[in-house]
Amino acid sequence: MKLPHLLTLLVLSASLAKALSKPNVLFLAIDDLNDWIGCLGGHPQVKTPNLDRLAARGTLFTNAHCQAPVCNPSRTSVMLGLRPSTTGIYSLQPSFKKVPKYANQVTIPKAFKLNGYATSTMGKIYHSALPKGEFDKAGARPPLRNRFPDEKLVNTPKNHKLVDWGVWPPKDSDQLDYKTADWAVHELSQKPKDPFFMAVGFFRPHVPLYASQKWFDLYPEDSLVLPPIRRDDRKDTPRFSWYLHWSLPEPRLKFLDESKQVKNKVRSYLASVSFVDSQVGRVLDALQESGLEDNTIIVCWSDHGYHLGEKEITGKNTLWDPTTRVPLMFAGPGISKGARCGRPAELLDIYPTLAELCGLKSVPEEIEGLSLVPQLEDAKAPRSRPAMTSHGPGNDSARTETHRFIRYADGSEELYDVRKDPHEFKNLASDPKTKKLRKKLVTYFPQNPAKPVEGSNARLIERKKDGSVYWENSLIEKDAKIPEYE
Repeated sequence: MKLPHLLTLLVLSASLAKALSKPNVLFLAIDDLNDWIGCLGGHPQVKTPNLDRLAARGTLFTNAHCQAPVCNPSRTSVMLGLRPSTTGIYSLQPSFKKVPKYANQVTIPKAFKLNGYATSTMGKIYHSALPKGEFDKAGARPPLRNRFPDEKLVNTPKNHKLVDWGVWPPKDSDQLDYKTADWAVHELSQKPKDPFFMAVGFFRPHVPLYASQKWFDLYPEDSLVLPPIRRDDRKDTPRFSWYLHWSLPEPRLKFLDESKQVKNKVRSYLASVSFVDSQVGRVLDALQESGLEDNTIIVCWSDHGYHLGEKEITGKNTLWDPTTRVPLMFAGPGISKGARCGRPAELLDIYPTLAELCGLKSVPEEIEGLSLVPQLEDAKAPRSRPAMTSHGPGNDSARTETHRFIRYADGSEELYDVRKDPHEFKNLASDPKTKKLRKKLVTYFPQNPAKPVEGSNARLIERKKDGSVYWENSLIEKDAKIPEYE
């Protein structure tokens, strides 16, 4: 064989091998991160250089929303590819593994395993303990001597141990997320078996909002910008909106005002965000140094957002933007670089998107998300539906590019024109001119939502057929005062 022909054959063989090789997947999950990252512009002072550079490497979805504003149902929805209104998993328990119908469901990591991927994980991917059999390999959670200070830094009304904020611990290396990044850096340095699916779950900025002093130094208190907060913001929201966060460990804005903790809480959240961003950066650097970056798809997402005083509350458990809007970004082979997609996207879409990008077989036909591959190729490609979020059966929200529509289980409604009113201050649901739009958007909501599965409790809100309302399986009296507010 002549040399030119041999060289041509070798080049073609190398190209074919590359085309046939499966991309690796680095799956990055962050807890309670709202849109306060630089590339989403949720807060004008936030510093997240690593998430920003990841977004610049790929496609950022600027209108992405969770399917549930609570950890367990949101993460279950992502990993199973099913809505809470389908599974009946609405609260912090039970695990889907305890629900017979879904105990053996082919989740995202299982789908990759069935397609020949080596799967590994560490950190918070599912809520609470990692279910058995989900991954080939799981990093062990190390002991943390300085997880909590000797005494709470802030005494809150319910004084829950996790609901705290301020400068702690002394060193970054005392944080669980640092240990999680350590594990990921080590695994990537060993150049894991190709192809691999590696899931890395970060806990911050979930409460307690702890970070070492250097992260607080990024946000001097005297120049701190507070989020847009109105102290009368609940005057035009239905009473039922309060039922979704009726009694929580997280305090109301009223407490923050009275105890002069608004700035401290906001500053602590920002510091926690910058800390976790630095850990994401360590993992991204390790991937680059491994030489595997060019053949690795990265997806980064947060399970839901977090209120810092907006709508007069802190925490999650709402159907408004501070809770539902989340970071979602993809980068890697076949994905447009530096693109920003404003179409409605759902965390539910992660499963079918990864399946299409990686050519996965054995994916359940019943998964309910829509692949985002068209938008990863062209950020202006249309979407066929709004992004939907549910909190308990019958409490649903639809988010389009122009509006937010909410209908509660008692039929009360909210509608916001987010083009003119991005902070959702003015409820337009009572305006007759909006009737046609509301009638259209309600058609996207689940028509026959599943009842809560057996064992549901924490953060569960449910309206019974007789009109009675239960919070965490306890009756809310019709004339009951709103806890810590009235």
